[in-house]
Amino acid sequence: MLTLTRPEGAEPEDFHLTRRAVAGGFFLGYAAAALAADAEPIHTDDAGLIVEGVSYPSSGFALPAYVARPKARGRYPAVIVVNEVFGVHDYIKDICRRLAKLGYVAIAPAFFVRVADPAPLTDMKAVMKIVSQASDGQVMGDVGATLGYLRGAPFVDARKIAITGFCWGGGVVWLACEQFPQLKAGVAWYGRMAPTPGATPVPGRMWPIQGVDHLTAPVLGLYGAKDALAAQVPAMRAALTAAHKTETEIIVYPDAGHGFHADYRESYVEADAKDGWARMLAHFRNHGVAPRTFAAAA
Repeated sequence: MLTLTRPEGAEPEDFHLTRRAVAGGFFLGYAAAALAADAEPIHTDDAGLIVEGVSYPSSGFALPAYVARPKARGRYPAVIVVNEVFGVHDYIKDICRRLAKLGYVAIAPAFFVRVADPAPLTDMKAVMKIVSQASDGQVMGDVGATLGYLRGAPFVDARKIAITGFCWGGGVVWLACEQFPQLKAGVAWYGRMAPTPGATPVPGRMWPIQGVDHLTAPVLGLYGAKDALAAQVPAMRAALTAAHKTETEIIVYPDAGHGFHADYRESYVEADAKDGWARMLAHFRNHGVAPRTFAAAA
C-alpha cells in the first residue's frame, strides 16, 4: 500500500517516479489502470498540426501542458481540455488533436505532476493519492494560468476560449465556468456536481452545485444514466432553474455509464460518444467559440 509520510505533501520519489521522469515529457501510452484489453482507440494523426509541449508559470511552478493547433498562420479559438484522474495520456492528447483538426488551439495542462504522473500507474489507490493532492484552489489557479498563456499566445483568438473535461475534469469544467468570465462555454463530461449525501465535508472543497449563481459561461453537461453521478442531476437541474441559468443544459444518455466517451476503456459507448461530441461542438458554436471554417464532427 502507498503511504504518504511527508507533512508538506508527497514527492515524485514517493511514487517510485523520478523528477526527470515527471519533467521529461508526457507519458507515452494510454492510462495503464483503465486500458481495456480489446480496446481500439481512435487515433488522430498530426498532419497539418503543430503539436508541442509547453510550460508556463502557475503559483511558482512551471506547469507543463500539451498543445495541438493548426499549422497555418492565424489566430484560432481555443479549448482547454481537462483530463480524467489519469492525467495527460494518449486519450487526452488525441482529444486535443481532434479539436486542432477542426481549427482549435487545444491545450491540456498537467494538473497532477507537482506530485507525480498517474498515467503509468496500475494501482487505483496510488492514482487517487496523487489526484487528492490537487486541491480545488491549485486547480483553479492552474486554469487561470492557462487562460493567461492563451491570452498571450499569438496564435489564439483570446475572445473565443472554451473548456471541456472528462470525469474528474468534468467537475473542473463546472467550477471554472463559475469563476472565469473569460470562458465563453463549457462542456462537462460526467463530472461531479454535488457532494454525496452524508459525506464528511472536506475543508476547501468547492462543489459546482454551490456556485451555480456565479456561472458566467453556459455549460453542457453530458452524463450516463448508469453512472452513479447521474443521481446528482435532478438537484443540479433544480439549482440551475432557481438561478435562472437557462443556457446551461444537462443531457443524460439512458444506456451509458461513467466514461462513455473514453474509447480506450470498457465503458466506451460509441453512439453516445459521437452524439456527445457533436453536441459539444454545437454548444461551442452556439456560444461564439467556433473556427471560421467549422467542421461538424471529427
